[in-house]
Amino acid sequence: MPPVKITSPLSTEMIQNLHAGEQILLSGVIFTGRDAAHKRMIELLAANKPLPFDVSGQAIYYAGPCPAPPTRVIGSVGPTTSLRMDAYAPRLIQEGLRVMIGKGERSKPVIDAIRQYSGVYLSAVGGAGALLSLCVERAELIAFGDLGTEAIYRLTVSDMPLVVAIDCNGNNIYDR
Repeated sequence: MPPVKITSPLSTEMIQNLHAGEQILLSGVIFTGRDAAHKRMIELLAANKPLPFDVSGQAIYYAGPCPAPPTRVIGSVGPTTSLRMDAYAPRLIQEGLRVMIGKGERSKPVIDAIRQYSGVYLSAVGGAGALLSLCVERAELIAFGDLGTEAIYRLTVSDMPLVVAIDCNGNNIYDR
């Protein structure tokens, strides 16, 4: 079966039509963020301050982009192990985050939040950061520049190859 082409931000209807194990090609806007950025976002929420971008309906790619080589938009941009964000993800999902992209399993609280708020977890191939960077058409630093590669970037991607790892019903490729 050929990959399903989808565009971010994803509607609730689109999320509900994705199934664990399905291959997709994602285009549109996504945001990067790793542990340090997630920690800061949760601190902002705890202080009743606005996040650097509206997470409602958005996608966060757990990645720390490398600097761009000459003639390229971005350097290697491979996925980070998602469990490292699991302490923060349920709160961001509650705030409206609907799509997470990373690698590896997720904790029960994250899976429960995905089910409760109709989200989806997409898996990128680890070790393929240079290849995935070819999908990035535009990269813009939007927050926490002092974190270097762990800052938050807004990426415009085209046909980024991913797999639905956990769908909105909690079906999970890691349970198979």
